[in-house]
Amino acid sequence: MYTGDHAYRDDDGYFYIVGREKELIISGGYNIYPREIEEVLQGHEAVQEVAVIGVPDANKGEVPKAFVTLKANAKITGEELMEFCGRSLARYKIPKIQFIAELPKNQTGKIMKKSLPRE
Repeated sequence: MYTGDHAYRDDDGYFYIVGREKELIISGGYNIYPREIEEVLQGHEAVQEVAVIGVPDANKGEVPKAFVTLKANAKITGEELMEFCGRSLARYKIPKIQFIAELPKNQTGKIMKKSLPRE
């Protein structure tokens, strides 16, 4: 059965889903799963919500870009969030950061990544 999910199995036989094939970002030959970046950014105390997509890049084909909403009264710069990501992610996975007031969502509350600007 093909679901479009990418997963791996550990030594104990447990499966872990790492992302969806249609969301996979290929940057300079590296595979990047947005979910991994989202989980890291979500771990920062100032971040309310985050969505990561691939955006076109002249040199690498695509690069990750994170759309971030902040918690009330939180103050942080994009550079600080990129530095935060650098503690947990490989350099090629560190996303561009764009702050956004609200992420686009459908009626059930799911983030609509296709509605985010791909620039």
